[in-house]
Amino acid sequence: MKKSDFYYNLPEELIAQTPIEPRDHSRLMQIDRNTGEIQHKHFYDLYDILQPGDLLVMNDSRVLPARLYGEKVDNGTFIEFLLLEQKGEKLWEIICRPGKKAKVGVKFSFGGGRLIGEVVEVKPDGNRIVQFTCEGNFYTALEEIGQMPLPPYIHEKLKDKERYQTVYSKELGSAAAPTAGLHFTKDMLKKLKEKGVNEAYVTLHVGLGTFRPVKEDDVLQHQMHSEHYHLPQETVDMIRETKKNGGRVIAVGTTSCRTLEAVATAHHGELVAEDG
Repeated sequence: MKKSDFYYNLPEELIAQTPIEPRDHSRLMQIDRNTGEIQHKHFYDLYDILQPGDLLVMNDSRVLPARLYGEKVDNGTFIEFLLLEQKGEKLWEIICRPGKKAKVGVKFSFGGGRLIGEVVEVKPDGNRIVQFTCEGNFYTALEEIGQMPLPPYIHEKLKDKERYQTVYSKELGSAAAPTAGLHFTKDMLKKLKEKGVNEAYVTLHVGLGTFRPVKEDDVLQHQMHSEHYHLPQETVDMIRETKKNGGRVIAVGTTSCRTLEAVATAHHGELVAEDG
C-alpha cells in the first residue's frame, strides 16, 4: 500500500474557508452498504436516517486554543508555537516555526508578555520541550491569547473560537477538533433524543498524529502516535445493551470508531460502528 494510492485532485477553490450556518446544513453523503447506492443529503437528514434504539457515541473532547504567535524576547523575531502535549506543570511539547530560532535557553513572549516560554529541550524529531511561566492560571492565559489550530488548508481567520468546538465538547485536551461532530446542533440532538436515539460519550484527545505527514512511501511503515482516551463503563454498558436489542452503534469520528472497536475486542463483544 503506497502513498500514491491515495493521491487525488482536489481543487483548492472547492475547500470551504468558512463554516456553514447553521451547522447542520452541511452536506452529507449516504451510502447503502447492500446496493452501493449513493445519495447526497444534508446533515439534518440524520433525523430520518437514525432510528429509535440506535446509539450515538460522541467524542466530548474540547480543543485547546493551542496555536500561539509571539516573538523572541531579546530581538522581537516572530515565532509560532503549536502546543501538542502537556509534560508537566506548564511544561509542554510543541511544534514551532521557524525552528532554527528555538534553541535551548531561548525565551519567547506571547500576548505582550502574558505568557513566556523557554525552550528547555530539542527532541530528535525536531519538537521542542518548553517551560512556560505566567501570572495566574495557564489555561486562562491560553484562552485569552491562543488561537485555534486550524488545518493548513484553511486560510481564513476563525472569528468565533466556539465554531471549532462541538456543541457537546467538555473535556479540554485536543490539539484539533474531532471534526465529524462539528455539524451537530443542540436542537438537532434534542430532536434525536425525543425520537428515541440514545447518546453516550467517550473522551479521545486528538493529538500529534493529526499534524504529522506520512513520510514513508509504504504507509504501513508509518509510525502512528498514541492518543489519550477514556471510555466510561456507562458507555460500554450502553453499547452492549444497544447491540443486544438489535440497535445500531454510530461512532461519531474515525478515531472514536477505532477506540470502540478496540474496546469491543477487549471485552469479547461484537460491535458494528459507523464512521461519522
